[in-house]
Amino acid sequence: MILSEKIIKLRKQLGWSQEELAEKMDVSRQSVSKWESTNSIPDLNKIIRLAGLFNVSTDFLLKDDIDTTEYLNESADADTVQVSLEQALSYIDNKKAQAKLTAKGVAFFVCSSAPLFFFLALSNMRNLDFDVNMAVALGLVSIFLMIPAGIRLVISTNQYNRALTPFEKTPFELAYGVHSACSEKLEAFTPSYNNRLSLAIALFITSSVPMLLVNIFIGRVDLVLLMLAALLFIVTAGLWIIIPASAQYEAYKHILNEGDKGRELTRSERHALKLAPFYWPLTVAIYLGWSLWTMNWGVTWIIWPVASVLFAAMVGLMGLLEKDRS
Repeated sequence: MILSEKIIKLRKQLGWSQEELAEKMDVSRQSVSKWESTNSIPDLNKIIRLAGLFNVSTDFLLKDDIDTTEYLNESADADTVQVSLEQALSYIDNKKAQAKLTAKGVAFFVCSSAPLFFFLALSNMRNLDFDVNMAVALGLVSIFLMIPAGIRLVISTNQYNRALTPFEKTPFELAYGVHSACSEKLEAFTPSYNNRLSLAIALFITSSVPMLLVNIFIGRVDLVLLMLAALLFIVTAGLWIIIPASAQYEAYKHILNEGDKGRELTRSERHALKLAPFYWPLTVAIYLGWSLWTMNWGVTWIIWPVASVLFAAMVGLMGLLEKDRS
């Protein structure tokens, strides 16, 4: 088998288009086309670079008596699964559907206290004869109902585990044309993802603004409590927007990186993942508890920049302690 045929065979084996190979080689697509059509031969530096990209020897590329099929059969990983375009798109759809269930569960968690604040607001309205004990009782009932509902939704995400496991627990490679097709879909989705991410961040940042304005300019406890319930709904809206979008975006990246083979989390990423699950819920609990105790929302917001700096400092400290132990 001659060089041009080997380039075609190896390129297709990796699922690359001529454009993708040209980009990796820092040449034009026309150059790759000429190599594959035997109209030109890559120079020695290009041969060496091709061998590195294809993970083969230069002898293999240059010697016609070495057959590509036999070579690949000897060097291929028997555990690697080849993924078709239909399978790749199915994986992305399943990740998005799983994320939607997660978003619903998170919505129940975040909004579980909203009815309590709403009923407390009613009990503080002067023109309504609504007992505060009744307000607390109804609020607690809503919490006890909504949190189990959220847990049920989050648990139900395991129905997608069987479909997702082949892509997340085993090595895989993309069939011919899949990388190019998924790249185009990711490129088309990226503007929408950026818009959703920007909107979600804007909602998170501005969620406390109505409450702060009411507290500063009106100062009525009932309206502040209503705005606190509104804050939870605004945050939930942001989470509802960003969780499925992020899952879809990361699914595309996972497919295109073929499972992120060979990539390990950095030390900082591992520490942040360990710390975040309990750090930020604890911060929210402290913020709400302090704010409700003092009703001084114009001051308690300071906890967020302090918590952010402290989080970064704790991640760094964890790295130093680990380094000392090693």
